[in-house]
Amino acid sequence: MKKKVTLVEVGPRDGLQSEPKIMPTEEKVEFIKRAIDAGATRIEVASFVNPKRVPQMADAEAVLGQLPRDGRASYIGLILNMKGFERARDAKCDEMGYAVVASDTFAMKNQGMSSAETVKAWQDVGRVAKSEGFKTSVTIGASFGCPFEGEVSPDHVVDMAKRCAEVNPDEVALADTIGCADPVRVSELVSRVKAALPAGMKMRVHLHNTRNTGLANAYAAVMAGADFLDASTGGIGGCPFAPRATGNIPLEDLLYMLNRMGVETGMDINKVIATAEWVEARLGKPIPAMLGRAGVFPDVAKRAA
Repeated sequence: MKKKVTLVEVGPRDGLQSEPKIMPTEEKVEFIKRAIDAGATRIEVASFVNPKRVPQMADAEAVLGQLPRDGRASYIGLILNMKGFERARDAKCDEMGYAVVASDTFAMKNQGMSSAETVKAWQDVGRVAKSEGFKTSVTIGASFGCPFEGEVSPDHVVDMAKRCAEVNPDEVALADTIGCADPVRVSELVSRVKAALPAGMKMRVHLHNTRNTGLANAYAAVMAGADFLDASTGGIGGCPFAPRATGNIPLEDLLYMLNRMGVETGMDINKVIATAEWVEARLGKPIPAMLGRAGVFPDVAKRAA
């Protein structure tokens, strides 16, 4: 299979944001440096949100201030409003990652506004960010299901994607925030959204492994033509505002599957495993990823060496 997919390391932000133990700034910087050394070219490094609600991200500016600026990786800051954009801009993020939400109840709990209002807020911020020359992406949270309202209409998500695309972001992303998706739904929704977006606009997919369907859904997303996939080293993370929304796809497990499939990612699987072990030691608890325990199959190890 001759395909290429860029993996976005979200561990330093989405991975750490719901961990009870707050990782010190210096260790977050080391985490990001290790990701760069493993070949990550896009890294979600922090969120610029209210530190009282997400204390794990209170040092966002300090983290950005200590990162290498050698051009090997693009640093993404998650923002939810204009104030967040201004903070991320001043901290010199390379990319602005905005989040909207597909259901009203979750949008209200996450951002204090309705689903439609999150899209309008994105459009306002997106126009400013683009005018200032920033690369932008917008992620539709709860695209496959809401923890409070249940099923989310695919038609509604496609319509949201169209409205989000009106301000010309570099990419639109679908997020399975609570890990309830299945491969058929992922394939169908990715295909529909891709067809609805302007020609050339990229698609990213953010999947959680809450119900152990993450890798199957990632396979479906790749086959449906997703350009980028999010994952976190060790599989750490989740959403603090969605009940039981545990676990991003483990980056090393995803890399193993893609390597075996012949999909090019440009990342070193052995270095990711080593970083996962480092993260596990810093958090002081077992990580969800399987590969560190099972080991890399020899053929893959040769290709990754």
